[in-house]
Amino acid sequence: MKEDFVNIVRPLLPNVDYCSIRFVSRYSNIINATRSVVEPVVISEDEGVMVTIFNKGGYGYGATSNTSKSGILSAINSAFEWAEFSKGRLTYLPEIDKISTHNGSYFTKEEEQWSKISMKDKADYLLEVNKALKSKPSISNWGAGIRYNSIETQFIDTINSNIRQKLSYILPQMVVSAEHKKEIQTRTYGGHAHARQAGYDFIDKIGMHNRAKILAEEAVALSKAENCEDKITDVIIAPDQMILQIHESIGHPLELDRILGDERNYAGSSFVKPEMFGKYKYGSDCLNVTFDPSVSSQLATCNYDDDGTLAKKEYLIKDGILQRPIGGLFSSQRAEMNHVACSRACNWNRPPIDRMGNINLEPGDTSFKNMVGSIEDGIYLETNNSWSIDDKRNKFQFGCEKGTLIKNGELTKLVKNVSYRGITESFWNNLSTVGDKSTFEILGTSNCGKGEPNQTIFVGHATPACHFKSIDVFGGI
Repeated sequence: MKEDFVNIVRPLLPNVDYCSIRFVSRYSNIINATRSVVEPVVISEDEGVMVTIFNKGGYGYGATSNTSKSGILSAINSAFEWAEFSKGRLTYLPEIDKISTHNGSYFTKEEEQWSKISMKDKADYLLEVNKALKSKPSISNWGAGIRYNSIETQFIDTINSNIRQKLSYILPQMVVSAEHKKEIQTRTYGGHAHARQAGYDFIDKIGMHNRAKILAEEAVALSKAENCEDKITDVIIAPDQMILQIHESIGHPLELDRILGDERNYAGSSFVKPEMFGKYKYGSDCLNVTFDPSVSSQLATCNYDDDGTLAKKEYLIKDGILQRPIGGLFSSQRAEMNHVACSRACNWNRPPIDRMGNINLEPGDTSFKNMVGSIEDGIYLETNNSWSIDDKRNKFQFGCEKGTLIKNGELTKLVKNVSYRGITESFWNNLSTVGDKSTFEILGTSNCGKGEPNQTIFVGHATPACHFKSIDVFGGI
């Protein structure tokens, strides 16, 4: 980040109703070792500026990767021209007087900085993880990788806001496949779920080497396991599958731009209507879902969104009742609804749109042991491996890597090729018990796509294990 950015740019702010300038600097480093061979290391760096102008009933953007004074002036002029062009053509005019001034910062805590560990040490570590993955003769494919991203932003505007944030996140990945009689089964390290805001210290804490051995054993056992039977049954869903369920059937349908129809052509709309907020029974009484940017180390934790809105925890669903959408300041004004700080952009060349941040299912008071003990006949589902959901985020079908049968209150044998399906409303109303804090895990995904042009962004999900009744479970061939 250029330390003199504010001093250079503030005098350039134009005399308009409102203007914001957001500087973004991104760094990415990806290291993979597949089948005990280190792949070419990927390093990418990018920086640029996005200018937003509201003026006399018009709205315009200008963006540039030329961060010199002349480059920024050119982006300002472009934004001004688009604001002039759009006068009288907008479906909604933002209420500029409701934009607040904020000065602050946020920085990810990196106990051990990524840059302090040599590339050789990281590669050697991944090779050791590969050895642990290839611990059984029937292992047919294996690999491990680490992705590190750092995104630094500086936001200033014409009402004297000045916000600086730096978010760094790390995504460790492992995959191992085992073959038995032409049957291949795969286990991963939570799919893509184990991503956190952290430094290299996160790798030290999770013990990939030891976890790799467990994944290999599970892959071998699954390759020899029976297929899951088709039946309506009780299920306990593990956190690394729950995050996909939350993401697809709560997160996306509550995004306000979808509800208003903005995403209909590309990513679909939502079964949720504006009149449903405050009264719609989205799930059972034990369903409590929050937009929470305050959870330490979660992927989308921050103090402000990319429109400069102060971020704080809010309930989206409370005691099963739908409370508010995932809508930023401007889209919430348009819908005359309460907002959350969810205006997010993937880079300097994209405008902020309504995006999930940290969308969390609050823990309940039931231990995992008691949850299992309450089930006569059911199944425990772990780790997503496939998903399908309709354009309105209503009917869905999800597959899992691993199923464990529950008989008479005990976890018993493994089953493979397990999937389940449902309809959002009935599914969440079948939520019976919610796991306590001992089952609660901070997870997330780094590849949520949305918007035209597309924006791929990281999203946090924290959740306990959950027990659902009367779920349609089915197996493979």
